[in-house]
Amino acid sequence: MPSSRTGRPPAPRAPRPPAAPRPARRNTVRTLHTRVRRAWDRPLTAYYVILGGSALITVLGLVMVYSASQITALQMSLPGSYFFRKQLLAAGIGVVLLLAAARMPVKLHRALAYPILAGAVFLMALVQVPGIGVEVNGNQNWIELGGSFQIQPSEFGKLALVLWGADLLARKQHKRLLAQWKHMLVPLVPAALMLLGLIMLGGDMGTAIILTAILFGLLWLAGAPTRLFAGVLAVAALIGAFFIRSSPNRMARLACLGATEPQEGPVDCWQAVHGIYALASGGIFGSGLGASVEKWGQLPEAHTDFIFAVTGEELGLAGTLSVLALFAALGYAGIRVAGRTEDPFVRYAAGGVTTWIMAQAVINIGAVLGLLPIAGVPLPLFSYGGSALLPTMFAIGLLIAFARDEPAARAALAMRQPRFGRKRAGGSQRPRRWNTMRRRATAARSSGER
Repeated sequence: MPSSRTGRPPAPRAPRPPAAPRPARRNTVRTLHTRVRRAWDRPLTAYYVILGGSALITVLGLVMVYSASQITALQMSLPGSYFFRKQLLAAGIGVVLLLAAARMPVKLHRALAYPILAGAVFLMALVQVPGIGVEVNGNQNWIELGGSFQIQPSEFGKLALVLWGADLLARKQHKRLLAQWKHMLVPLVPAALMLLGLIMLGGDMGTAIILTAILFGLLWLAGAPTRLFAGVLAVAALIGAFFIRSSPNRMARLACLGATEPQEGPVDCWQAVHGIYALASGGIFGSGLGASVEKWGQLPEAHTDFIFAVTGEELGLAGTLSVLALFAALGYAGIRVAGRTEDPFVRYAAGGVTTWIMAQAVINIGAVLGLLPIAGVPLPLFSYGGSALLPTMFAIGLLIAFARDEPAARAALAMRQPRFGRKRAGGSQRPRRWNTMRRRATAARSSGER
C-alpha cells in the first residue's frame, strides 16, 4: 500500500452514496393545460377577456382603418386621415356607450328593450321616405344627418332584436309558456320578419342574414324543438333563395365563389379576386404597416368590408391569426357568460350578442377568404363605419355588465381595494386580508352556478 509523505498509510475514503434518482419530467402540455384551465375558471376571467379582447380589436381596427383608408381619402381630394378621424370620433362615443351599458343594472337593460325597438323600427321606416333615405352602393339603408355624417338604422335593429327578444323570452319562461310552440314563435318571429322586411326594402341582404342568425340563436337558447327549429330554418332558406334568385347582383356574388381571375365568363369578380391577391402577397409577417399595394385602387372597399384583406397583406398571416384569436376569445367568453348565469334574460341577451358578433365576423372573413359570397357587412369593431361600431360597443358593454353580475365575480370585485390599503377610523393603514376572498366568494355563489 503506498504511503503518504508523512509515512502513514492514507486514510480509507468513505464510499459515495448512491445517486438519487432524477425526477421524471413532467408533461409540460398537461401542466400548461391545467394552468390555463385554472386561470380560465377564475371568476373575473370572462370579464377581463371581453374587456381586453374588444379593446384590442378596436385599437387594431383604428390602426388598420388609418392605413387602409389613406389612398381612398386622397383620391376623393380629402385629407389622408379623414376616415380615421371619423372612426376615432365614433370610437370615442362608443366607449361612452360601452361604459354606460357596463354600469347599467339588468332591470334598466330590460326597460330599454321596447324603446330601442320602437326607435329602430321608426328609423328603418324613415329610410324609405323619399328625400330622407340615402342610397349607398345600390342599397337604400342610410339617413343623412348633415355634412358628411350618415346613419344606418338597420345596424341598431340588431341590438333591438337582441334586447327585445331576450326580454320577451325571459318573461315567457317565467310564466312557463315556452313549452308551447305558439308562445315560442309569437310574437318573436313576426317582429323579426317585420325588421327583415324593412331591411330588404333597402336591399341589404347581408344585414338581413345577421338578423336571421340572431333569431335562430334566440330560438336555440330558448330550447326550440328540433322539428320547429328545422321548419323555421327551411322557411328562411326558401325566402333567402328567392331573394338571391331575384337579384342579378346577388347571383353574380354567388358565382364568384372560388374565382381565381377577375373576369371569369360574364361575371366580374374583381373585388373577390383582389382580396385573395392581398392575402396571398402578405406572407407570414406581411409587407409592413402602410405598405399595401392593393389599397391603391385595386381593391374596392379596402377600409370597410375588405379591411381583413389589407390586414393580411400588411401584417401577414401573423396579423390575421391574431385577429381570429381575439374574436375566438371574445366569442368563447360570451358563451361562458351565457352558460353560467341563472337569469334567463342575461342568458338570452348574452347568447344573442355573441351570435350577432360571431356570425358577422364569420360572414365578413369568409367573404374575404372566398369561402362565402360577398354580403357587404363590416367586420365588427374593426372595419370603418360608425353606424356599425356604436351598437356593437353598446352590446359589448352588455356582455361586460353580465360578466360583472356573476355572483363569484361580484364577490371578487367587492374585495378589490387600493394598492396601499385603506385608512381605517384609527388612522392606521392596514391592508385587508386577501385569504378571506375565497370563503366570501363561496358564500356569495348561488347554488345553481357551475
